[in-house]
This record gives sequence, C-alpha cells and structure tokens, in this order.
Amino acid sequence: MTINCLGKLIDLTSPKVMGILNVTPNSFYDGGKHSDDESVLFQVEKMLSEGATFIDIGAYSSKPSAEFVSEEEEISRLIPVIQLVLKHFPATLISADTFRAKVAKAAIENGACIINDISAGSLDTAMMATVAKLHVPYIMMHMKGNPQTMQSMANYENITKEMLFYFSEKVAQARSLGISDLLIDPGFGFAKTKDQNFDVMNNLELFQMLELPILVGVSRKSMIYKTLETSPEFALNGTTVLNTIALQKGANILRVHDVREAMETIKLVSQL
Repeated sequence: MTINCLGKLIDLTSPKVMGILNVTPNSFYDGGKHSDDESVLFQVEKMLSEGATFIDIGAYSSKPSAEFVSEEEEISRLIPVIQLVLKHFPATLISADTFRAKVAKAAIENGACIINDISAGSLDTAMMATVAKLHVPYIMMHMKGNPQTMQSMANYENITKEMLFYFSEKVAQARSLGISDLLIDPGFGFAKTKDQNFDVMNNLELFQMLELPILVGVSRKSMIYKTLETSPEFALNGTTVLNTIALQKGANILRVHDVREAMETIKLVSQL
C-alpha cells in the first residue's frame, strides 16, 4: 500500500505520522501559535526530527462555526509558509489542507505534494478534476455541510453504513477522473456528535473494505476532552489512547499535533 509523493513511493503498510501545522489565528488548539517565520520553522524542525513523514499545513480553520476566509486570504497565508518550509527543509513532504481547487493548485505549484480535502470535493466541484490534473495523492474526508453548518447535520440512521456509501461514491468519482493515489479520513469531529465519533472509532476496521489507506485525525479533539471533562491542552493522553485503538483497527496515518508521542505509539503497537 503505497502513495507517490514527488516521485518517492511512501509505503503505508508501516503506519506513518502526519504533523499538523496550522497557520490560522483561530484553530481550536494551536491557532495563532505559528504566526511568524521563527515559530513555523521551529515547529516544523521539531516535528521532522521526531519522525513525521508528512507536514500538513492548513490556512483555513475547519473547527465548528469557524469564520469564513476568502480564497485570496487562504492563499496569502498558505503559500509563503510552504515556500518558507521548503527553503529550509527542502525534502519535506507537505500536505496542503484545503477544500478549494484554486488553493490546491497554488499549493502544489509551490512544492506541496498532497491535497488534504475535508469535503472530498463537495465544497468545490472543481477540486477532484484539479487534483487529477496535478497527479498528486488526494485525502478525502467524510463530512456534511461546511465548517459553519456541519454540527447541525449530524443525523444518521446508521453512521458507519452511510459513511461507507459516501466513500464508495467519492472513490468512484475520483477514479473516473483519473486520480490514482487516494486516502480516506473518517472525519472525526466533523458533522458527528461525540457518541457518533466513538461509534465510528469502534467500527473503524470496516473501512478497510475500501482497500485504501486510512488517515485518522483525533488529536486533542472534543470527543476526547469533552469525554474527559478537560480541555485540548490536557488531551494528549486521551489522544494517545485513541491513536492506539486506531492503529489496531487499521489506521495507516496518524494526523497529530504531537509527533513524538504518535511515533512511540506506532512503535509499541507494531510489537504486538
């Protein structure tokens, strides 16, 4: 199970870590922390040295009820950071976290090598065709609505069954356009209640029937800190617990704020 990043085949049969770098002022955990070049480079160097295979850079907060950001603003936030990272760490495999085709194109043209789309093409009808032309791996996440409306749309009769149908349709659409490297993300925290998030985690192994790499992103999310009655700052231990379960159920990539702890989790689970 491999994906092609800039001509390099990445084997995902051995789980990998994707480090999160949000360059937004309002992300739920690290918003505003990486607002200058020095803090960006420090965090990227830290994540790479701790073992991250990918760095996922996002310039539009997708937390519930996040404020709208124009395409121009998203590009003006994202592209200089991609350029900065590659200037100092040229071998970095950068994933661009965006749901907009125009932003995705600019990101790849400036050195990113993966598109991570929270909407799987639903929020920009040009996205999949654009990714196909760019010939890069495409991460398709499950959600309904948009960041402003998604939490009002957590209505399912059978959430796992409906998600599998959603991904089947999205995969067929992507394949028809010629996208070869596809990954799926169950979208923990997106258009799902706390209990629904745990239902999805409990059934995560069923998503292996899609025969695609599975990315799991639960790092410091509300399903953890609300259950534990704490805050994102104190949700690292809970993150590690759920990442352990996700690996045992077939996760191929852990998308995290805390790379060292995720790498240790993978190392320990691999011994089982």
